[in-house]
Amino acid sequence: MTSTTALSTFDPHQLRTFSVGFDNIFDHFFDNVSTTSNYPPYNILKHDDEHFTIELAVAGFKKEDIEVETKENKLTIRSNYAKTVEEAENAPVYYHRGISKRQFNRVFTLSSDVFVKDATMVDGLLKIELERIIPDEKRPRVININ
Repeated sequence: MTSTTALSTFDPHQLRTFSVGFDNIFDHFFDNVSTTSNYPPYNILKHDDEHFTIELAVAGFKKEDIEVETKENKLTIRSNYAKTVEEAENAPVYYHRGISKRQFNRVFTLSSDVFVKDATMVDGLLKIELERIIPDEKRPRVININ
């Protein structure tokens, strides 16, 4: 028996939050294991059929604190921030700390024809530009009938 509440709150876009470039919503469905952490928050923008952007809110991090890696259709974005002993000793005392700076590891599954073009960090946003490159032999074409 299916709960009416569960169906009414089902959002099909939730299934695609960790995959970019797939045309079918159920492609690689079971490859995308959802993580329990919502940190750091992110957006996925689709500009057109070939261009996407992933934005991560990384306020407080420097470029050197973040690593972006692609390997076997996986885009991994992780923090490699580690306080040095000197930083820990000279750290200010926070009365309130609302801007989090902690370890994270985000993994996105990319379609085999989606590639990372660029990564930039401006005003606390890490932007990863992605492009779908479809080879000519895989593009749709009209076949002339002889």
